[in-house]
Amino acid sequence: MTALTVLGVVLTGCGSPEVSRTAALAPPESPTAVPTVRAEERPPTMAPGPQGLTPVFERRAAGADGGTPAADKVVALTFDADMTADQGARAAAGEHFDNPGLIALLRRLRVPSTVFMTGRWAQEYPSQARSIGTDPLFEIANHSYSHYAFATPCYGLPVVAKADMRADVERAFTAIRKTGARNVVPYFRFPGGCYDDASLKALAPTGVTAVQWDVVSGDAFATDADAVAEQVLAGVEPGSLVVMHCTRSAAPVTDRALLRVIPELRERGYRFVKVSELMRG
Repeated sequence: MTALTVLGVVLTGCGSPEVSRTAALAPPESPTAVPTVRAEERPPTMAPGPQGLTPVFERRAAGADGGTPAADKVVALTFDADMTADQGARAAAGEHFDNPGLIALLRRLRVPSTVFMTGRWAQEYPSQARSIGTDPLFEIANHSYSHYAFATPCYGLPVVAKADMRADVERAFTAIRKTGARNVVPYFRFPGGCYDDASLKALAPTGVTAVQWDVVSGDAFATDADAVAEQVLAGVEPGSLVVMHCTRSAAPVTDRALLRVIPELRERGYRFVKVSELMRG
């Protein structure tokens, strides 16, 4: 695997940005008024890498905004809502690929977060996808449609053919937006975090920025909430990006781990942000 990490961040227009409050309140007698969107309201993306490859964002570099160390004490919690294309029968039999309790906890504690959602998850839980995607506390990013791997080896996941990668990502965006979700950002997380130059090239036409992480929570299939919490707390630094999961069947202790992680990081002076804010810095 060739890890391409592009450090320069630029703001570009993308997605379907929300109209500014000023434009939204334009008087009805001005029918020709064109709504405008301030640059800071658009989700930031990164410039393409060498040979036009999809750029990869892993964390904010400490001190990138020129501020004090305290100003840099931000961390992004991200949650993968995994579900493969062929797991419908398991969901019908009662397996829970969602975790509404975790989302409720984030709301109660007022923790801005980014959910990386597969298109199949959105189709299985459309009301939850819409609820998350219309809540300003959250933003939804793309985690592929089927949660198949985009490079191999990748933890035994089935592999998407290179010719189908772009369509898979676009299909996921379509499925997510069909639920009514509006806070959808042009970011993509590779299933399993597995990618190579061929997959970065295949996704370049979609205009997404690939988002990885620098802190692995270890919550997947974990049974010890304290161990997950300790791993996160030990790894977080200013500007960190943490990967966790939003599936009860595959990550049953994530919400319990957060009950420790969130207050302890706040005691250390950290502020929680969405990936878009972390990238904007």
